[in-house]
This record gives sequence, structure tokens and C-alpha cells, in this order.
Amino acid sequence: MRKLQIKNNEVAFFAVGGLGEIGKNMYCVQFQDEIVIIDCGVLFPEDELLGVNYVIQNYDYLVENKEKIKGIFITHGHEDHIGGLPFFLQKVNVPIYAGPFATSLIKGKLDEKHLLRSTELHEIDEFSEVHFKKLWVSFFRTTHSIPDTVGVAVHTPQGTIIQTGDFKFDLTPVGNLPAPNFQQMAKLGEEGVLLLTSDSTNAERPEFTKSERWVDIHIRRVFERIKGRIIFASFASNVYRLREASDAAMRQGRKIAIFGRSMENAIAAGQALGYLKIPEDSLIDPNELNSYPPEKVMIMCTGSQGEPMAALSRIANGTHRQITIQPEDTVVFSSNPIPGNTTSVNALINKLEESGATVIHGYVNNIHTSGHGGQIDEELMLRLMKPKFFAPVHGEYRMQKIHTKLAQLTGVPKENTFILENGDVLALTKDTCRLADHIESMGDVYIDGRDVSDSVGDPEIRERRMLSEEGVVTAVAVVDLKDYQIVAGPDIVSRGFVYMHESQELIKAANHEVFWAILNTFKNHKRVDRRAINRMIVLRLQRLLYDRTGRRPVIIPMVTILNADAQERAPKKNQAEDGKEGSGATRRNNRKCRPNAKKTAAKETATVTE
Repeated sequence: MRKLQIKNNEVAFFAVGGLGEIGKNMYCVQFQDEIVIIDCGVLFPEDELLGVNYVIQNYDYLVENKEKIKGIFITHGHEDHIGGLPFFLQKVNVPIYAGPFATSLIKGKLDEKHLLRSTELHEIDEFSEVHFKKLWVSFFRTTHSIPDTVGVAVHTPQGTIIQTGDFKFDLTPVGNLPAPNFQQMAKLGEEGVLLLTSDSTNAERPEFTKSERWVDIHIRRVFERIKGRIIFASFASNVYRLREASDAAMRQGRKIAIFGRSMENAIAAGQALGYLKIPEDSLIDPNELNSYPPEKVMIMCTGSQGEPMAALSRIANGTHRQITIQPEDTVVFSSNPIPGNTTSVNALINKLEESGATVIHGYVNNIHTSGHGGQIDEELMLRLMKPKFFAPVHGEYRMQKIHTKLAQLTGVPKENTFILENGDVLALTKDTCRLADHIESMGDVYIDGRDVSDSVGDPEIRERRMLSEEGVVTAVAVVDLKDYQIVAGPDIVSRGFVYMHESQELIKAANHEVFWAILNTFKNHKRVDRRAINRMIVLRLQRLLYDRTGRRPVIIPMVTILNADAQERAPKKNQAEDGKEGSGATRRNNRKCRPNAKKTAAKETATVTE
């Protein structure tokens, strides 16, 4: 079992994910034999992670120390804070503590994975306290772009460690919802905060992030100008924005149709908890859309981030079963692209415009504001908490660096600020803080299926990247190890490398190279098997193709072995005695099989290329 290299009286803080990146948030506080985890999110993959659906944390350290874990405390219900729970719970079953809206979303996720019955799930609010033998946890109310957001305070024998979660100071939230609880934050600051770990997402913006009510005003104005059908795309979890859009639509007498499973789940949860108030007669079944004139309809859908399978992308591509773009349609993007999604969002906007829709998007139309605080919000949090030590989280390195400077401006000594990486371990006492250890196992795990077992590693990602950039070349042959002859082939099949009908000379040279690669294996190996033949084919074919094209495709040998039990090589009189390629004896020996080889190879090639 891996143990942290810290003293027995020290409290450890470390991140399993969320440092140097926006997403994959998972932070841990450990004192002796007790571990408290804050959030368990996913990171959405960049374009180069081909075929990957989610990026999650490496849980090895926590799995090895699972007896010490007391619970997972959720700050709010965004995917980058709760999306990893189904994967983590498949390895470690621990209690979860979350606010009402996050609890509703988590239940849906766990139910899909058949984990709900086996999971201990507790609903908390800003006044809850959870006590363990050595640690205890309290909460404070914040505001973000999703309801029921809280910061988490972990009280330890050495002092209080605070994780703010994602936050901004929205003094006028929509729907008469409560503003941030300044009294709770100030009280924690007065009592003493040992370490503050705070959201750094907007540390580059020298501003106070605008209130959601400001967006509400502009959404109403935009809707008043639209005469045709409205297609409204936003984050499904941004219930405030859904409320603003639905209120503005109903004010115009529009009916609302909902598309996208995550949108349906979020609206159902928002309705149940009172955050949304859409009367039943204002909601229509998607099949009823054509029964209403365009100016009396608003469609709320997922896909504001350009996700290829989301409702909006299928509408733009013309593959949606129920909706096609009409000339008078207006598509409203009430979100900004998250890092890594800009290209796909821009491509989606272009497709919608080409289809005849008018697209309204971005800050320029005042229909979006961030859920993360700018520099003034971050400075206010620092002033309220007055931490002894500070470590910025939830942000890329440049954001963390700026945030540490803001901390120094508000009175935290420079030597008391730390820019950490995932796996770095801070060891704290009442008066000291030091970088004590690093958990080497921390890193990314790529999920390309629905289960934690459906993960791939860096080698697979590299191969996928090579396939996408360079293509693949398959070499097909049948060899007889009893007589050391090529019975069929070799034949070359290219996919994504060169167009075979226009590259006959190169294909012929590659066939020739594989032919001699196999014969050389017969000559130069005392014991011949498929592995030795494959290795020689790849070596020689790589060299030839790079010399001729300057490219390195993935090479896949497909060699069928006959008489595999005849492995030991016996001297053959008809093999090239002088070791030279192309001796008369070798050519005569293998020429016997060439006429019949074409038919067999054609059949083999057909199998490969189907």
C-alpha cells in the first residue's frame, strides 16, 4: 500500500485532478487514517484524443487506501465535478454528500450504471455538518451557473482547509434565489483558514463577473426581436439560463419542446426542486411541433458545445428525425465554447448558417455570462477567508500563476503560495506548509466506452493518431514452415496511406520487400515463428515506405502459418547458399507457389478489406 511521505502530525492536501487543467476536479485532504475527497469529475477530451469519450483520474492511490476514505463531498452538479462518480464507484464504494440539485443529477447517473442501490447518498445543504473521528466537514453557500453550489471546509486538528468549488459573487441571482452567504465565509475567515484552494478559471479577467440577471434582461430583448421559431441551446445543467429562456418564451405565448436526454433530465430535476416553473400546458410533445406556427414555438436542446451526437448537431446535419432547419429559424447559443471545443462549435455555427438559420451567439450579444468569478471575485474571496497558505486550483498553469499574485496582493506572503501539479502533496501544520511528496501514479485515464474497464492508454492513443495521420498498410501472406515456402501472397492492402490504383509501382515494391523479408527470416533464424516473420516484415516495409514517401503508416502483418509444429529449421539445398537475395535456387523454390498464390491471396485480401 502506497503511503504518503509526511509526518504523523501533518495534514496532507493533494489533487488527483483539476490542476493545470479545467476539468477532472478531484481534491483530497488526508490526516493519518482518514481521507476526505472533494468532487469527482471528468475532463472532456481534446480533438487529438481520437475515440475517447471521457478523461478521468488515475484512482490507484485511493483504491489502495480505500479503507481510509470517509466520503466524497460534491460542490455542485457540473460534469467536471460529478461525471467521474460512476467510474470511481466501480472501484471504491464510499458515501457521497451533495446538495439537492447535484443529488438529483447523481441519482440519474448512478441509476444508468446500476449503482444507485449500492451507493450511500446523503443530501446536504449549507448548514450541514458531517463528523468523523478526526476530521469534520462543513459548507458555505456560493453562486455559480447551477443551483445549490457550496464551498467545502474540512476541519482538521491542524486547521481548516477550504475548497471553494466553482464560484462567482452573484448579488442578484435570478428566480429570487439566495445570494452568496458572506457571513459564513467571513466567519470561517475570522476563525482561521489554514489553506485556501480556490477556483482560478477566470483569473486572467480583470473584472467582476456579471450577474445572471444581466443575461436575463438581454435574453428577453433578443427574443422580442425574433419573429420565427427559436432554437435555444445551452448547457443542460444551467437551470438559471433555462429558466430565463422559458420565461421569455412563455411571455411571448410560445410553446416549449425539449430535445436531448440531459436537457430532459435537468428540466425534470429543476421542476421537481422548484428552480423551474414551466406549466404543463406550455410544454409540448416533440411530435406536436408542426401543429403550431413557427412564431409560437421554442425548442430547447443540447449541443451548444458542438457535440456530434447532440440534438443541435443532428439538426444542423439534417439527420434529426423530427426537426429540420427552416428559413426563419433563429438559433441562440447561450454559452461559450469550453476549452477544446471552439473548432467544433464554429463548425456547427457555419452549418446552421448554411442551412438558412440565423445564429446568435457569444458575449457580443450579451446572452451569456460566466459562472466563474473574475479577478475581483477572487480577491474578495481571499479577503473574506484570510488564509495563511494559498494554492490555486481549477485552472491552467497561467491562470494559477495569476491567482497566486492576486493572493499576494491581498496579504498572503509569496512564500505561502503554492502552484501545484496533480499528485503534488502539501503537508501542513498550524504554522508550516511544505511540498512533501508526489504521487507518481496520478495521470490521465482515457475512457472510450461506457465503463471504467473500457479504458485505453497512451500507446493506443498514439496508434490511433498514427492511423489518422499516416494510414495503415496490411501485408498478407501464407507460409509453410515444413517446407519453408510462401504458399500464398504476399499481397499489400493500403487504407488511408496511398490510393492503390494510382500507386502500383509502390505496391509492387512493397510486395517484393515483404517477399524477401519472409525468405530472409527463413535463412537467418534457427527457429522460425510468426513473431519473427512479422518483425522482419515490419522492419523492412517501414524502411521502404519511409524512403519512398517520407511517411510512417501503421504496418499490420497478417501471416497465416501452415505446419506450425515444424519449427526447427533444417538446411535446405534450394535455399540461397551464399546468403544473397534472389539466388536462382531461392527463386525456383518459391516460384512453384506463385501461380496458385494469386487466388489464395485474393481471397485473403477480401477478408481483410471487408
